[in-house]
Amino acid sequence: MGDFDGMLELQIPRLRRYARALTRDFSQADDLVQNCLTRAVAKQHLWQSGTDLRAWLFTILHHQHVNHIRRSIREGSHVELEELPELPDLTAQPDAIAMLQLRDLEAALGKLELHQREVILLVGLEEMSYAEVANVLNVPVGTVRSRLSRGRDRLRRLLGMKEPVARKNSDKSEPAERREYPAAKYRLAA
Repeated sequence: MGDFDGMLELQIPRLRRYARALTRDFSQADDLVQNCLTRAVAKQHLWQSGTDLRAWLFTILHHQHVNHIRRSIREGSHVELEELPELPDLTAQPDAIAMLQLRDLEAALGKLELHQREVILLVGLEEMSYAEVANVLNVPVGTVRSRLSRGRDRLRRLLGMKEPVARKNSDKSEPAERREYPAAKYRLAA
């Protein structure tokens, strides 16, 4: 059991980072991580040694988050006046541009649909493979790719970034070396 606890403890920073990015609220994120860890300890017997603990924990966290959203929709959300954020400090900071860009990114992520935001955060922030993300979210890998592509496109639009340049030769039926090296067509045809 001590080995499981140690491995579990190593995953806490990643869980917190993902939960904070997902919920955009520190208190709610900490509650989500605590619920995830409590459930993981209670369901420890279901985890198979030798499998990816990180993916198992992210799956639990994902399900806990979905349950929280469903519960808040059903019951309604209430905010106490004491819970409202304080006004920001209005003094200029040396890294103000980077902080503004980060703020804009966070706001844009918040405007994405939840399923797109989850995939972008798991791939981009947690550096999970598409297969790992598919396993965590219990969707096919093709769905992960589709959500990631659509989410990235929406983020680019929200952030006012230019669309990626499309290749001139976008015929996907041609092998990659022919698309990349047009001269290869002439050598193969000759």
